[in-house]
Amino acid sequence: MRLTWLGWAGVELESGVETVVIDPLDDAGAVFAPLGDVAAGTPVPVVVPPRAGSAVAGLLTHLHRDHADARALAAALVPGAPVLEPHAGGGEPLEGLALAHAEHELTAAGLERRTMAPWETTTAGPFTITALPAVDGVGDPQLAWLVEADGVRVLHLGDTMFHGYWWRMALRHGPFDVVLAPVNGAVVGFPHRTPASPLPVALDPEQAALAAELLGARLAVPIHAEGYEIDGVYRPVSDAAERFAAAAAARGVVARVLATGETIEVAADLAPV
Repeated sequence: MRLTWLGWAGVELESGVETVVIDPLDDAGAVFAPLGDVAAGTPVPVVVPPRAGSAVAGLLTHLHRDHADARALAAALVPGAPVLEPHAGGGEPLEGLALAHAEHELTAAGLERRTMAPWETTTAGPFTITALPAVDGVGDPQLAWLVEADGVRVLHLGDTMFHGYWWRMALRHGPFDVVLAPVNGAVVGFPHRTPASPLPVALDPEQAALAAELLGARLAVPIHAEGYEIDGVYRPVSDAAERFAAAAAARGVVARVLATGETIEVAADLAPV
């Protein structure tokens, strides 16, 4: 299997001539655009597009706009390919405020969407795809995605916070050849979630290294690390990827920081190169 990091949380997995994309992002600047002047000048991550028209499935860890970009998905997918996503959270409209932007764009794009529950498995082309538990730091529905092909297992954690499902995930579906872990440990202050919490809504570098160890990752790759900082609204930690690599090494976990657009080969019986 070939793995390409697309920047931010975007990943493309390739087996033969077919691909699966996870959380691809085309317009990084659109994420906080609804905040108007508050977000002016916000540094955004560098992203690259996945291969056009080759994805047999698009996987969304959740429907925050930085993980659910309808245009990126539409460009990547073959006609009729499904977009797999978590079940909606329900409740009052205010509860789903952070999902409305992506929901509107996904609906307008006319993509074929299918919801999946934790522990549910499906197939697309040569890929076996399993939804695994994740816990969103602001309570919105979220999944982790396990993608298997060519005897290789790749686990994408979205931007989950720390939780207690690691051992169960490892027992049921491990070992994992590659674990892609969010590391920016952002603390947020969103108007639909008040009073604000001082705790990170996504794994910080040290928590991510611990999660990789508990999951038994053969290789851990930091994602969701760079860009997006708005004082009082979204405050990530500094040097997240480097801190993660150091924390992983201290735990005996092999980590690799990928450059945006970098591709690695992952084989079932060989170290990733």
